[in-house]
Amino acid sequence: MLEGVVGRRRTEKTLPRNEKILRSLLDPSALPRHVAVIMDGNGRWAIKRGLPRTLGHRTGVKSLREVVRLSAELGISALSAYAFSTENWRRPPEEVSFLMELFVEYAGKEVEELRRNGVKVRVIGRREGLPARVLEAIQSLEQETKEGGRVTLNLAVNYGSRWEIVDAVKAIAQEVQRGVVKPEEIDEAVISSHLYTAGLPDPDLLIRPAGELRVSNFLLWQLAYTEFYVTPVLWPDFGRVDFLQALITYQQRERRFGGLKGNR
Repeated sequence: MLEGVVGRRRTEKTLPRNEKILRSLLDPSALPRHVAVIMDGNGRWAIKRGLPRTLGHRTGVKSLREVVRLSAELGISALSAYAFSTENWRRPPEEVSFLMELFVEYAGKEVEELRRNGVKVRVIGRREGLPARVLEAIQSLEQETKEGGRVTLNLAVNYGSRWEIVDAVKAIAQEVQRGVVKPEEIDEAVISSHLYTAGLPDPDLLIRPAGELRVSNFLLWQLAYTEFYVTPVLWPDFGRVDFLQALITYQQRERRFGGLKGNR
């Protein structure tokens, strides 16, 4: 699959780095409904500049803000951002602590803008093990933005896709035990309805900054037919122009969903 991503990128046209021109090239009728982003490269961005890794994470918040703003402007209805994975607990304790505090800060400072832009925030991932202050920030952020009807922002915090699938299987097994669901009734729709992203379409586009060619345990079930866009741009440098380039590249693709050319 990743070889196909690299091969496609070699043949795709180089796009200008001018927002006005890019907006004119974008087809508003063919936008992805759901965009997923792996916010990667914060640490490398900081190290390249001789700065502490924490400053890379803080600068990465600005990139998320711009992507959310542009999603609201364009009418992209769902955005999923990988903020903190289950594997990130292995990082140095001081960096983990900073990331937790940064989330609390984000939840407080961004809420008014999120509300103005019609963004409803859903925090996906396991909440067990998160500090109390983070759980309070999650509850407040979700409550304060629950009326947002323009964009649903899934912030993946303490998230791992394998955990998500395990949790879905456990929930379905409990329903089978109670007689709510029969084993023969379990299908893709039943499984999808028990995932953290229940009620949303699967991502049409996954953006992977920092040039990495892996999904990093992110939305494994949901990415079955997602288009991948890989860019060497580190996340703190990823802005509106980069997002528009990703969307236009997506529109240049022919999506086959496992079928023949011209068929869906």
